[in-house]
Amino acid sequence: MSTPRASPPDLEIPDPGEDAPTRRDRKSMTIGAVCKTLQQEFPDITISKLRYLEDQKLVAPRRTPGGYRLYSVSDLARLRTILRLQRDEFLPLRVIRQELASGRTAEDAPRRLARTPRDAGRGVRRQGVTVRDRGALFTLEDVLAETGGDPKLVRELEEYGVIKGEVRAGVTYYDETEREIIRAVSELARFGVAGRNLKVFRTSADREAALLQQILAPALRSHNAERRKEAIETLENLAAVASHLKHLLLIRDLRRIAG
Repeated sequence: MSTPRASPPDLEIPDPGEDAPTRRDRKSMTIGAVCKTLQQEFPDITISKLRYLEDQKLVAPRRTPGGYRLYSVSDLARLRTILRLQRDEFLPLRVIRQELASGRTAEDAPRRLARTPRDAGRGVRRQGVTVRDRGALFTLEDVLAETGGDPKLVRELEEYGVIKGEVRAGVTYYDETEREIIRAVSELARFGVAGRNLKVFRTSADREAALLQQILAPALRSHNAERRKEAIETLENLAAVASHLKHLLLIRDLRRIAG
């Protein structure tokens, strides 16, 4: 008797006893079809990643009686939004969930800074500048599965102090920000940028943090809970403005290089 062939791990096979597809089903897409469609814009997307986003409650495809997933047109649009926010704005999933809840779509134009510094900070802060909550913690295995990073690169980032991690019961965990740092650095690594080349980013971030600390230190050390809360909000606002300023300066210099 011949041995049954194993199914590829990334394929989702419907139950053989499942009813024939309904008209609604025929308008939907299987997970494989969704993955193939998204790969046109996101070459690194995998079925495993789509399942992970579902596990994180960011998308909820319909299930057939046999248990396999069917994605609607709106599910596909939602996935595009999620992946673009990760790729273009390096947002952690927690913040992306908030963006989706506020009605953010894949077609939304990039947000612009308002005219006043106070409103500007508030507008940009929605792009993930937060210091009050580290979010969830992830093991190295989780981070590598989510970002496609290289374990050697992660060790190099730790060696140069770009990320630190937190050891609990002998296991190292990384927060959402460190995970997104690994994602960004993994993208740079594709172009030959090594961990040692990132010292310039580390130094720049240290100097910016020191400047903002100097501005807000008295309020941040205040024993008045309300004053401290306002100081943290201001810190996030200023960080957002500083981040946008740095982006504008970089664009200006890159235009000179390209010209």
